Amino acid sequence: MSYLFLTLGLALILAGANYLTDGAAAVAKRFRISDLVIGLTIVAFGTSAPELVISVMSAVKGSSEIAIGNVVGSNIFNILMIVGCTALVMPISIGKSTMSKEIPLVILSSLVLWFCSSDMLMDGAAENVVSRSDGLMLLAFFLIFMRYTFSIARNSTERPGGETNVKEMKPCLAALAIVGGLAGLILGGRWFVDGASDIAKSLGVCESVIGLTIVAAGTSLPELATSIVAAVKKNPDIAIGNVVGSSLFNVFFIIGTSATIRPLAVGHISAVDLGVPIGASLPLWVLGQASGTRT
Repeated sequence: MSYLFLTLGLALILAGANYLTDGAAAVAKRFRISDLVIGLTIVAFGTSAPELVISVMSAVKGSSEIAIGNVVGSNIFNILMIVGCTALVMPISIGKSTMSKEIPLVILSSLVLWFCSSDMLMDGAAENVVSRSDGLMLLAFFLIFMRYTFSIARNSTERPGGETNVKEMKPCLAALAIVGGLAGLILGGRWFVDGASDIAKSLGVCESVIGLTIVAAGTSLPELATSIVAAVKKNPDIAIGNVVGSSLFNVFFIIGTSATIRPLAVGHISAVDLGVPIGASLPLWVLGQASGTRT
């Protein structure tokens, strides 16, 4: 039964994120919001919605290791698996701005999370906890990132092939898609977290392992699909931007929100686990520099 809840929960989460994104994008388009802003905000939020729902639900239920493991594992999956698979489909040409600004921000976010989760090492505390003050600080970083994102949207012109494919919807259908998507996310998130927790207990493994593997891979499916489709359509900005934006959203907003709701005990998630996203981001940045960038 736990595996059934896990599968059904993930299916509901993916479907809910899809409907919520389509409905919100259609409403934004109706109010003449540009495709670029829609892509940088609504679509980016939509692909990270599964991680958000599962981490927040886990925090509320006291399963903090799933909440943190989900984000750390998702970022590892984003950088190593998704970028790797996308590059196999088509070599990725990384823009100069992405190399000089966005990817360093991903490295910074990973470092900030590592410091926030290392109380025992840094302060000699009894346990490692991402506190409410840490969560509020991460949310402050998220606001800065969003301000930067909107600045890019205002000051840049849309490039060929960089537009988002926004479905046209009547207002009533868009509203129904938004409400139905939210309902699917909430119900699916509850089932998924309950199933993952029960499986961890039945297998005798800690929740951090489940969060870093099964949960992280499952919630990263939207990013994987988006980046591969973008690569096939020869849209490298969307392919790499999706990974970068999702990684920043995961740390700054999802962990920030979850820790603000309830402090997150790091538990069995080690400094090595938290350091892997840093170690994965650095080669991405170095290899991008070595292969050359475009303006």
